[in-house]
Amino acid sequence: MKKTSVVISSALLIGLLAGCGDNNSNSASNNAAPSASADASQNAANSSNASASVDQGQYKDGTYYAIGEPDTETGWQYYVLLNVSGGKITDVNWNGINKDIGPDKVTYSKEGKYGMKAGGASSEWHEQAEKADQFLIEKQDPKAITVKDDGTTDAISGVSIHVGDLVNLAEKALSAGPIQMGPYKDGTYHAEGDSFDPETGWKETTDLVIAGGNIIHANFSGVNEKGEDKKAYSIAGKYGMKAGGAAAEWHEEAEKAEAFLVEKQDPAAVTFKDDGTTDAISGASIHLKDYFDMAAKLLEQAK
Repeated sequence: MKKTSVVISSALLIGLLAGCGDNNSNSASNNAAPSASADASQNAANSSNASASVDQGQYKDGTYYAIGEPDTETGWQYYVLLNVSGGKITDVNWNGINKDIGPDKVTYSKEGKYGMKAGGASSEWHEQAEKADQFLIEKQDPKAITVKDDGTTDAISGVSIHVGDLVNLAEKALSAGPIQMGPYKDGTYHAEGDSFDPETGWKETTDLVIAGGNIIHANFSGVNEKGEDKKAYSIAGKYGMKAGGAAAEWHEEAEKAEAFLVEKQDPAAVTFKDDGTTDAISGASIHLKDYFDMAAKLLEQAK
């Protein structure tokens, strides 16, 4: 495998939400997870005797977590992590993931790719989300954020994005109680090859998002010398696997491999053949070994 370089983003920065162009003001279900196994692990981890008393503003110490369903229009799937110490909410990380985009939404916004200011907003998405996070810490109760029918609020100065998901997910997390954390450090992790493949022209990239100590999102993609993203290139119909006789496009097969990794939580769960393909993931015939090798290196960094 080509030698890879690894970059670790700041740990799940400040949270996120569907705003300015996202229409899921209250659409994120508080029961769904990125996969059935991730949902099951979250539910199993919730302490049955760790109920939180929202009315009194006193919570059991620990980490709280909830994730919503992907929005069908925007593709964003929101989640929240709350830390409680001394019975008080001390930290809020509200963020989002997207099956078509590598980093988490906060990172995506910080890199200037979400483009709210370019669209006329006074501040970027992550800046507004941070204000919403801080407001929740100040008020200690998600019900203190009054949400209008369109998912926005007048309660937080400088925040025009939809905060309905934050409110719903925070209430869900606090009601469920603290979770049992997984083995990894929360954060957004990125790795990429050192050089472009001389035959294909692509350099592989792998992104992992870890929340509550578990992998909740994996993105396998690549970049060429023009700076084009491999997954976006495939989604646009330019990669042409089906035109060449394949049953699915490259990004569709990559998504199956990503879902497999999120389900298994272990890159070593896949056995590869000499050519870098595997029979372990149904419907994925593309070369995947480099991606799983990079994921393994990222998880070593996350321990």
